[in-house]
Amino acid sequence: MRVAALQLDLAWEQPEANYARIRPWLASARAAGARLVALPEMFPCGFSMAPERVAELEGGRSAAFLLEEAAKHGLFIAGSVPERAPGAAKPANTLLLAGPDGSVTRYRKIHPFSFAGEDRHYAAGDRHVTVTVEGVRLTLFVCYDLRFADEFWATAPGTDAYLVVANWPERRRHHWTGLLQARAIENQAYVVGVNRVGEGDGLVYQGDSRVIDPWGEIVASAAAQETMLLADLDPAVVAHARESFPVLKDRR
Repeated sequence: MRVAALQLDLAWEQPEANYARIRPWLASARAAGARLVALPEMFPCGFSMAPERVAELEGGRSAAFLLEEAAKHGLFIAGSVPERAPGAAKPANTLLLAGPDGSVTRYRKIHPFSFAGEDRHYAAGDRHVTVTVEGVRLTLFVCYDLRFADEFWATAPGTDAYLVVANWPERRRHHWTGLLQARAIENQAYVVGVNRVGEGDGLVYQGDSRVIDPWGEIVASAAAQETMLLADLDPAVVAHARESFPVLKDRR
């Protein structure tokens, strides 16, 4: 399955501007043969800690945008949204995966980023989510989750690829790149990490999006500009890595 990671500059708390920015990139991804397109974390608004301004009800306008574009282009499209479930006291940073058939898979970020106060504004998720997309078993994570290896270990046996969407700032860029590569190596799975670029609320974002294969090799990477990364995810490569160098069976 071909994946397109869209490393974009997001307009701060301006959903309509971000939808307009994203639309032509989706058309380009489809033209390039992608079946799955990944957008950065909180793609409608940037990493805003003002849910009173940016949070949406479950199934709101950003979910509708993803579903409309998925159907239009025949794609699976993933991106996180500040979304409030029915009856929930707080919204959650929710990674949505919209399918061309109208399906929506939701993963709520398990680890809100307390350093930035995310835990005060957004509820934590409580379950892992793995979904099969075009024959690839894909496990969903959001940004700060990347620091918690046990979450990745727990899902590794049933996973071919991890998708990590992020707004990871430039000042800790080497943590981002190092952890992405570590998660691929230790779990013998693809890792698709898509980050934003530009500036949001005073923070600078370097991008450094990348796709890493089950051997830890970087197969696609980006610098600090808007771009689209393309890579093919092959479950047979994962199976071969795990059979020829059986690390997972030795995990205790």
